[in-house]
Amino acid sequence: MSAADVNTPAAGPDLLTVAGLDVEYPLKGFRRKPFRALTDININIKPGETLGLVGESGSGKTTLGRAVLGLAPVTSGTITFEGNDISHASRGERRSLGKDLQVVFQDPYTSLNPSLQIGDILSEPLRVQGQEPAVARKRVKELLDQVGLPSDALNRLPREFSGGQRQRVAIARALALSPKLIVCDEPVSALDLSTQAVVLDLFLQIQRDTGVSYLFVSHDLDVVRHISHRVAVMYHGEIVEQGTSEQVTREPRHPYTQRLLLASPVPDPDRQAKRRNDRHELLEAQRKAEMSGATA
Repeated sequence: MSAADVNTPAAGPDLLTVAGLDVEYPLKGFRRKPFRALTDININIKPGETLGLVGESGSGKTTLGRAVLGLAPVTSGTITFEGNDISHASRGERRSLGKDLQVVFQDPYTSLNPSLQIGDILSEPLRVQGQEPAVARKRVKELLDQVGLPSDALNRLPREFSGGQRQRVAIARALALSPKLIVCDEPVSALDLSTQAVVLDLFLQIQRDTGVSYLFVSHDLDVVRHISHRVAVMYHGEIVEQGTSEQVTREPRHPYTQRLLLASPVPDPDRQAKRRNDRHELLEAQRKAEMSGATA
């Protein structure tokens, strides 16, 4: 099952639009220029759609997710959610946005309070939004069922679960308020391959059932290809390629996208060896081209 098999994104206005986004961080020291983490970022996500954001560590993909969530400073450009500019939303406005805009982090253990039982973790966002206790308890049971956890999980602590089960708890918490968009920041990278596949299928099933949209951040192009309707490739703080999942992975135009594709592991040892050789040749060709351009 892939994103294309799950649903077709809704037509009409975008749910999220990022236009001309720059993010800079000040650096200490006399006359030091700010560090620019993102440059002229332009993306959009429609209701029910998954945009995969792929790139290596340091490419800026997590910074973009943080900017959408209000956790990274917006230097210029705009972030629009449901037609409203949230680029510089206040703390109170962000609190209101929490109902529609949620996040699932990479490490489920550090994102869950280890001293709270699962029932309390899942009911917390409901209490913050003023839900009645009886309504909250019913919703928590629905969430456990939705992510495939047993009802007796309510009275257990995060440390009593496996990594994959803890990530299911984190997903359930993100779903508690029925959000319209979830920023997924490397949500399967800490899991083993078999568990990754199960959790990815869970994300797809949830999207089919609820129509939620995802901004799915990952360094793994194979993961992004499986989960996304469209893909944006980030390199050195810029988006160097965008297109449908099939377009980007079958006919990559940018050399960096080609390198990412060749770096993805495959189960066949012969194909894997050929990929390593092709990637080496591609890198060598790019290096020579850069040197030739520098001396021209």
